[in-house]
Amino acid sequence: MTWLPILALAALVFLVAAFLLKLPRSVWTLFGAALLFGLAGYATQGSPGQGGSPKQLTPEAVETGELIVEARREFFPANEMPSRFVVTADAFARRGDFAQSAQFLRNAVEENPQDTEAWIALGNALTEHADGQLTAAGMYAYSRAEQLAPRNPAAGYFAGLGLLRSGQPGRARAIWADLVASAPEDAEWRPALEERLARLDAMLAQNPLGAPQ
Repeated sequence: MTWLPILALAALVFLVAAFLLKLPRSVWTLFGAALLFGLAGYATQGSPGQGGSPKQLTPEAVETGELIVEARREFFPANEMPSRFVVTADAFARRGDFAQSAQFLRNAVEENPQDTEAWIALGNALTEHADGQLTAAGMYAYSRAEQLAPRNPAAGYFAGLGLLRSGQPGRARAIWADLVASAPEDAEWRPALEERLARLDAMLAQNPLGAPQ
């Protein structure tokens, strides 16, 4: 009986995406496959019959997880679904469970080391699991993503964001400035990054030695 609500929820998600959110028919198959693979992953990794972990997820972690997933997707085509592991990992990230999210993403890069989005998502999950601190493992994930897709700014953007949150605004500025300098004039993401860079410059001008809040 434990699986009935899960299956019902999967069916509901598909119906909402297909008919309410007007998901194009051309990606119905991909989306359905992603849901099925997500359930398969949960079947192998999850324990629906056991009690939940005593650790309480905070509203802040849940909100951060939702925002970080949405921000990452902006750097990838909307009509290309992520891998099944990334889809499942995103579900955990949206709940604020970054440890479990990172585990699924490790499976993703083991299965396909060429999956740029999985490496970016792994770097994000590791950083959030470390309370916003950019660790060596997180930086490695971003560097792999940059090697695979040097023209995609996602790795540099999120690495800079991690450095900023880790109290290293100077290093963050150097990365973002390089991204802006090398970006095509018509890059959709360029204005937003230029704005963030300008705000960072203003902060550094007021408090050159201070870490950002």
